[in-house]
Amino acid sequence: MKRFQRCAAALLLAAAGPAAAGEDKPYVSARLLSMDAAQAVARAAAEACAKKGYQVSAAVVDRAGVLQAFVRHPLAGTHTVEVAAAKARASASFQVPSMMMAQEEFVPLRHAPGIMLLGGALPIRVGGHMYGAVGVSGAPGQKVLGDIDEECARAGVEAVTEALEFAE
Repeated sequence: MKRFQRCAAALLLAAAGPAAAGEDKPYVSARLLSMDAAQAVARAAAEACAKKGYQVSAAVVDRAGVLQAFVRHPLAGTHTVEVAAAKARASASFQVPSMMMAQEEFVPLRHAPGIMLLGGALPIRVGGHMYGAVGVSGAPGQKVLGDIDEECARAGVEAVTEALEFAE
C-alpha cells in the first residue's frame, strides 16, 4: 500500500506542476510528440514484436491519454486495438509502466473507465519531459502477462529517445 501512496503523492506533485513551485504564470507549457515521432514510436514497437514473430497493435497517446498514433499488424486480433490504447492511457495517466499497475495496490482502479491495468505500456519520458505513453497488445506473456508487449513498447520509446534528448 505504501507504494501506491508514493505513486499517488508523485502524481499529485506532477499535477500541481509549476504552480507548486511558486510560479504565477497563467498558463502551463508542455512538450508534445510530433506526428512523425508518435508514428515512429508506434511503428518501432510493432516492428519489434513482428521480428519476434508476434502480430500486435501499438498505440501512442499524448500525456492526456488521447490517441495520437496507431499501428496494427494485419493479423493482430481485433481485441488488440482497444487493449493497446487502454494500456497506453493507463500508463500516461499514472505516468508509470502499466506492468507496475498490474500489482495489488492498483486493484481498486481495475474498473476505472478507459484504462487497462495490464503490462505492455510504458510512459514516454525523456530528458525530464513527459510526452505520453505507448501501449502494445497481442504478444503472449513469457514470464508474466504483458512482458513481451512491454519489451516491444520499450523499443518504441528507444526509437525516439535520442531525437528527444537533443531537441531544443
